[in-house]
Amino acid sequence: MTKPSLPFAALTGVIASLSVFAIAQGLSYPLFTFMMQRQGMTPAEIGLSAAMTPLGLIASAFFVPAAVRLVGARGLATVCALSASALLTLVGLLQNDIAWYPVRFLIGVAINPLYILGEVWTLALAPPERRGRIMGVFNAVTGIGYAAGPLTLAFVGSEGWPPLLVGIAAFAACAGLLFATTAGLRGFEDDGAPKGSVLGFWLVAPTLLLAVVVSAATQQSVYSLLPVFGAAYGLPEATLAGLITAMSAGNILLQLPLGVMAEKFGARRMIVACALVNSSCALLLPALVTTPLSWPVVLAMGGVGYGVYTMALVELGNRFRGSVLVTGNAAFALMWGAGGIVGPPGSGLAMQAAGPVGMPVLLATLGFGLVSFAVLRSLSRR
Repeated sequence: MTKPSLPFAALTGVIASLSVFAIAQGLSYPLFTFMMQRQGMTPAEIGLSAAMTPLGLIASAFFVPAAVRLVGARGLATVCALSASALLTLVGLLQNDIAWYPVRFLIGVAINPLYILGEVWTLALAPPERRGRIMGVFNAVTGIGYAAGPLTLAFVGSEGWPPLLVGIAAFAACAGLLFATTAGLRGFEDDGAPKGSVLGFWLVAPTLLLAVVVSAATQQSVYSLLPVFGAAYGLPEATLAGLITAMSAGNILLQLPLGVMAEKFGARRMIVACALVNSSCALLLPALVTTPLSWPVVLAMGGVGYGVYTMALVELGNRFRGSVLVTGNAAFALMWGAGGIVGPPGSGLAMQAAGPVGMPVLLATLGFGLVSFAVLRSLSRR
């Protein structure tokens, strides 16, 4: 019996559109920081402004399943990408730091459905026996997009309309690609299953949602506070920037190998394995941060830390489909936003209370907590 053919054209279109979206989104974060610094905003004000986007992610997660049923996935994705393009245009027209707060919130509202729908399309299109590697490629390519976004500022600068026009054009291109490649794609069929709610998904797949929270908290804590952690050990700024780059490289390079391992060993086992490796690396980091071994440790943390999320996505696609898959992906988006809001402040408080070791100890605790919960949940299911 022959295996079903891989829908290569459709997958390429979806992944390409999401990579273009990632470039625009990766560009926007540092661009907003530079713009607000020129406006004379304080670090606290800049941090509060940055929190508006994840708040928008959380708010929009609740209505995505209903919006898909109302206007269809293709229509929702196209409108959201065009809305993000229009909102960046509004940023350039307003040039007002107070007005940017609600605009950044609305950008979070607009981009979240793109995350959710892109992941659902990819999960639904991927044959079960290749789902791990396809989701690995998906997350690696979007990771490249996020890394390329800030790099564009080196070419176009951070002042005036040129960097905004790059983001505006990227979101518009994303809308065009999605509209052209997603007509008739499966993955959003009404399968007759109970619709459920985003928060109610905790009762259906608590381990997967906890994995998303831990992955988000870990990744965003390290990205936000690794410079502070390294500076406490006397590392120069160039080394700190290099370590963050190494972490991003791990995000990109290790997702495909981890996806292949998920196909071989099972995604649930790989969630546990990734969490164990990440926690172990976190505990080793204080002892190794001033040595050359810090580079492979940080690279591994980038790969397996985000790999927890990739493995959770693969398991979500293995277990659910149709309307339940949409609800599950919306719950993932909500938990990613929650992890991003909780993780960096929690790590910052831990460092303030216990010194620089506070961050890696907290991250290791989160990882070991996920492992313990996953094992207990597995035993209870048996």
